[in-house]
Amino acid sequence: MTDIATRSQAFTLVSDAVAAGLVAPWRVYLARGCRYLSLSLADRDEWNAWRAHFGCPDLTVRVYETDGVVRRSSIAEATVGGCRVTVELLEDVDLDDLEMLAVVSGSGSPEAQS
Repeated sequence: MTDIATRSQAFTLVSDAVAAGLVAPWRVYLARGCRYLSLSLADRDEWNAWRAHFGCPDLTVRVYETDGVVRRSSIAEATVGGCRVTVELLEDVDLDDLEMLAVVSGSGSPEAQS
C-alpha cells in the first residue's frame, strides 16, 4: 500500500472495512495532513475486530475516574500506508466487578487474578 496522501484515501480504509463486514465506528477523526486517523468503537467485540483488521500490535489500557465513574480506555495503534491509525474503546466499569479492569480479552494479556 502506498502512503495515504488524501482524506479520501484515509476514509477509504474505513469504508472498505465496513464493506467487508465490520461495524461502522461511532466516531472517526482524521487529522489535517492525513497522518492520523482515530476510530472510536462501541463495544469490545467491534474494537477487537477493527484492531485485528488493521493489525494493531500496540495496546495501551488506561483506567481513570471521572465524575465518580470509573472508565477503562483501550487504545490500539498501527501504521497503515504511512498513516497512524488508532482504534479506541471507552468503557464504564461497574465498581462491583473490579476484576474487569485487568482483563483485556483477545490481547494475549494475563487475566486478572482472583
